[in-house]
Amino acid sequence: MQHQASGTASINASTFSISISKPIQLAAALLLGMAILYAVGFVNTSAVHNVAHDMRHSQGFPCH
Repeated sequence: MQHQASGTASINASTFSISISKPIQLAAALLLGMAILYAVGFVNTSAVHNVAHDMRHSQGFPCH
């Protein structure tokens, strides 16, 4: 009987860890995506800027 109780505790701890981990992963993905969009939008190198500029137009983002 004692073995079953410890098994249940480890399952609950694992579920708790996964439920905390998912929002952190989503927040990290959102921040990374925002950082990439910001960096591409304000890059100073002409060739990279032109590629980003064309991509913004193809996706329908206004830029000027």
